[in-house]
Amino acid sequence: MTTPSPLVMRERHTDRGLLVAACDRDVLGETYDNGGTEFTVTESFYDGEAADADAVRAALARATIGNVVGDTAVGIAIDAGHVEAANVLELEGTVHAQFMQF
Repeated sequence: MTTPSPLVMRERHTDRGLLVAACDRDVLGETYDNGGTEFTVTESFYDGEAADADAVRAALARATIGNVVGDTAVGIAIDAGHVEAANVLELEGTVHAQFMQF
């Protein structure tokens, strides 16, 4: 029996470039609220292919727009230099970050 990947990722080509949405599998479908912001990690936006860290890292490197949720996914974006830790939004037990590359 194989263990499912801890990450899921979806790539979309948009009129603004490649959008990569990646999240930790365990946050998919969850809603988070920090008192002023409510955020749902929707399957329709994030759920796509199971991915490992290398696949997410490679996709984020190609992305024009990146949207990542969860400790592992955000950690990959930080380690790859796409997101600064100081700019990560903390939401009731998870983290979220977005970036745009020109």
